[in-house]
Amino acid sequence: MKLDAKSVAALKLDGKKKDAIYFDDSLKGFGFRLRAGARGKMLKSWIVQYRHAGAGRRYLIGPAEAIGAEAARAEAKKVLARIWTGEDPQGSRLDRRDKDRVSFRGTVEDFLAAKEPHLRPRTLLQLRRYLADAPYLKAFHALPLDRITKRDVASRILTIARENGPAVAREVRSALSSFYVWARRQGLCETNPVIDTERPRTAGPRERVLSDDELAEIWRACGDDEYGKIIKLLFLTGCRRAEIGDMRWSEINLDKGTWTLPGERSKNGRPHTLPLMPMMREIIDTVPKMATRDALFGRRGRGFTAWSWAPNKPALDERSGVGGWTVHDIRRSVATKMANIGVPPHIIEAVLGHYSGHRAGIAGFYNKSPYEREVRNALAMWHGHLRALVVGGEHKVLNFPPPAAS
Repeated sequence: MKLDAKSVAALKLDGKKKDAIYFDDSLKGFGFRLRAGARGKMLKSWIVQYRHAGAGRRYLIGPAEAIGAEAARAEAKKVLARIWTGEDPQGSRLDRRDKDRVSFRGTVEDFLAAKEPHLRPRTLLQLRRYLADAPYLKAFHALPLDRITKRDVASRILTIARENGPAVAREVRSALSSFYVWARRQGLCETNPVIDTERPRTAGPRERVLSDDELAEIWRACGDDEYGKIIKLLFLTGCRRAEIGDMRWSEINLDKGTWTLPGERSKNGRPHTLPLMPMMREIIDTVPKMATRDALFGRRGRGFTAWSWAPNKPALDERSGVGGWTVHDIRRSVATKMANIGVPPHIIEAVLGHYSGHRAGIAGFYNKSPYEREVRNALAMWHGHLRALVVGGEHKVLNFPPPAAS
C-alpha cells in the first residue's frame, strides 16, 4: 500500500497483536507503526527502518497525531538519503541523547572531585566558587557540555567583566579553561570553547600604600565582627587575605605562642611560622572556639569567603572615610611601613613568607635561616608603631627573647 492519510486511518491491529508496522510499497523502509497502549489507547507513529553495519535500526520520525502523512514521507526521504550516503541517523540520535546527559554542572562536580587530591583547599574552593557556587556561570549549568560554544563563553565573560569587574572575569575564564582542558582529556567533549576568547584586561600592578592616618582610620572603623577581626589581623601580620580568612585552630600553638601556616595553604607551598604577638592574641581570644569545626572564621568550617559580600568592604570604607583601597593593599602597606621604621628588607621578606629577593638563587639554596628572633623583634616594632597610630602616643619597641626550645 501507499501510506497516506486515508490508508493509515483504516489500519488496525489484527487479532492478538499489540504491535505492528505497515510499510510503504513505494518508499522502502518508510513505515507506520501501531501499538496498543494503556487503557485501550492506540499509539500511532511514523518510522524508518533500515540496516547499518549489519544491524537493524529503527528511526522514529514522530507521532501521527503531530505529523501528517505527507510531512512524514518528506522527512523519511531525508532520513533515507542520509542512510544511503553512509550515515546512521538513529545512532547519531542516541549519541546526541548520551551527550545531552553530560551536563556542564554534573561534569564540573566530576572535575572538582578529580582535582581535590592534587590542589590546595583554597584553590579548590575558588574553582568551585567560579564554576559552580557563584552565579557567574549559572546560565551554563543545565546545558549539555558540548552545546556551549565559543560565542556563549565570550558573551558570558563580557557580562561578568561588566557586572563584576575584569579581575573576576579573568579568574572565571581561567577556571573555565582549566575545566575544559580536563574534560577534553577525559573524552567528554571535543573542543575547548574558551580558546581564542578575549582575556579581560586588568590594570597594571597596584602601588597603593595606605598612609598612617588612613591605616588608623580603617583600624578604628573595623567592627567586632569576623570581617573586622580579619582586617586587623591582616594589618598585624601582612599576610594574604586567605591565609588569615582560612586560619585554623589546629595551626595555633598557644603554649609556644606561634601560628604556623601549613604548606598546603601557603602560596609558595612552604610552611610559615609567625609568633603570636599580644595584639594578635587579643583578637584571637575573642573568637569563639567551636568543637564542631577547626576554622576560626566563616561558615560550615570552610573559612571566610564573604570577601565580595556587599555590606563588608563598602561599609568599612564608609565608616572609615577611606576609599580606593583593596584588602591586598594592606600587605603592601605593612611591608612598606616596616621598612620605614627600620626593619631590614630580608627580615620583611621573612615576615611575609617570601622566598624571592635575598632568598632567591644560590643565596636561598644555602641560607635556610627562618630569622626567628629577628622576625619576632620586627613584629614587635611594627605592633608598637601600629598601636601608637591607633591609640596615640609614642610607641615603644619591645625586644623579645627567643622562645624556649621545644
